[in-house]
Amino acid sequence: MTKKWIALLASAAAGLLFSAAALAAAGGPVQQAGNDLSDRASLQRGAKLYMNYCSSCHSLKFLRYSRMAEDLGLTEEEVMGNLNFTGAKFGEHIQVTMRDADGTEWFGKMPPDLSLISRVRGSDWIYTYLKSFYLDESRPLGWNNTLFPNASMPNPLWELQGLQHAEFGEPDAATGERQPERLVVTNPGRLQGQEFDQVVRDITNFLEYAGEPAALKRQALGVWVILFLVLLTFLGYLLKQEYWSDVH
Repeated sequence: MTKKWIALLASAAAGLLFSAAALAAAGGPVQQAGNDLSDRASLQRGAKLYMNYCSSCHSLKFLRYSRMAEDLGLTEEEVMGNLNFTGAKFGEHIQVTMRDADGTEWFGKMPPDLSLISRVRGSDWIYTYLKSFYLDESRPLGWNNTLFPNASMPNPLWELQGLQHAEFGEPDAATGERQPERLVVTNPGRLQGQEFDQVVRDITNFLEYAGEPAALKRQALGVWVILFLVLLTFLGYLLKQEYWSDVH
């Protein structure tokens, strides 16, 4: 019975590794985001960037303005004056500014809510995706993405990053298609490479927070839980020593 279960677990692990490898090959390798949820300044910058460059198309319907203000150390005046473009109340959820009819007309369907994108895709995927847009005249909106081919959206950060073009490799022997091998910024934007990377990292950090706001408090609480367990273990050790001191 033991050998049977070991074989089943090994088979399942091999299947998971194969699936992960297949997905990575389909979308290309991802870059390490290196974001840090404990960096409040990064979260504040990410909130500002998201609201200015992403919220016109994508909502965060599971996050409230008031909760964001509390977690990120912002006042109600700062949030309502600088991060609220829909006229929503302070306690309401973050909805999209675009009308459903316009989203359907322009993109074929309404752009998705991004509240849980970090939990579905992961932070590294978001970070890489935002850096992987390139100009492609064959696409309806003139843009494509190496990580998510044929994505139906333009590059929201093109003014900051600049215009990227793809350098293609040799045609595939089986399909005859050429895949992008490298992206080159041919028309620089307002930011240099490392500056733009930090912008993308801040947005990624904010989206990871939006996917699970409780993670901020959970991490802080975890330190106290560990300290309590250490103290409890020490007291248990002293109790054990006292109990066995009279036993010969």
